Amino acid sequence: MHELSDRKKLILKKIIEAYIELGEPVGSKYLMQEGNIKYSSATIRNEMAELEALGYLEQPHTSAGRVPSELGYRFYVDALVDQYDASRKEESELKKLLSVKMSEIDKILENATKVASAMTNYTALSLRPRPSSITIRRYETVYLDESSFLIIMIASGVESVKTKKIKASFTLTPELVVALGQVLNSCIANLSINDINISVIMNMEASLDQLTGVGQQISTEAISVTIKSIYETMNELGSEIKFEGVNRLLQYPEYKNLDKLQKMISTIENKEDIIRAVSTIDQSDDETKIFIGSENMVKIMDDSTLIYKNLKLNGKTIGAIGIIGPCRMDYSKVLATIDQLSAEINRLSDVGALPSGKIEEGEEE
Repeated sequence: MHELSDRKKLILKKIIEAYIELGEPVGSKYLMQEGNIKYSSATIRNEMAELEALGYLEQPHTSAGRVPSELGYRFYVDALVDQYDASRKEESELKKLLSVKMSEIDKILENATKVASAMTNYTALSLRPRPSSITIRRYETVYLDESSFLIIMIASGVESVKTKKIKASFTLTPELVVALGQVLNSCIANLSINDINISVIMNMEASLDQLTGVGQQISTEAISVTIKSIYETMNELGSEIKFEGVNRLLQYPEYKNLDKLQKMISTIENKEDIIRAVSTIDQSDDETKIFIGSENMVKIMDDSTLIYKNLKLNGKTIGAIGIIGPCRMDYSKVLATIDQLSAEINRLSDVGALPSGKIEEGEEE
């Protein structure tokens, strides 16, 4: 990002906040009259033109005002967004909705998702992390052609069979694919994701090289691409995702394209793509994650923002909560709501709202 002057920062901030509120391109006249900016119209227009040239603003059509670009939103979130001050009524409502004595983690996440959607007026999601007991008890590999093969994973801990097609950057042979299946079953069958460490992976590479004689480089690449798919699958297995307020998307003009809206709703209903995307986030990470537009792994969300945070109780991650909405999102309010929810859930353990035995249940060691 470029170093912006204080004047450019002020104008960019005012444009983004006006666009969040109005949903229409913002011009210099509006900034002078409503944005309380004490510069001349010519100065504001020049600064807007420079911000556009730097990539922070876009002009939908000639003679129109400006709208924020993805880069503009990213700079706003990282450097300009104000702290949202929740009203006493909002704080009271949040505490009331979460203060009931809840004996199950699922109930906490369900309530948190409802609160998040109601308070922000966007779509909310909650994700229950995968149980640590999930492992792959058997692997099967199927040769397709010189550049691709299938890996079939039969899971334990959940009733599930997952199939992944893997593309290789090296030449495959049927013998190499069969040997790969043998190595997977001998080295990592029935291991949890936490048990598959660098030592295990190096042993797999050596075993594959010994079985096939293809060389260390090919063995390393074959194991690497396979382990990546296995990690993705084990993260998906057992993860439970729930949504609240999907219908709220209809309120925003960003989703007025029916074809795109249908694809978005289909992605939410299917769940797998979003589970795969959020499962890549480290479950121990306490930071709030913000994915704007094309930063999202899910292609259909390239006009949306996902804000996501892991939730902890008694120091353990019990799941995560997220908000999906247009890039023109009220970031200040959403970030404050998620932080308040996180703090209030942590408070539950302090007041004994959840027996400790229930917290341990299904948690990772």
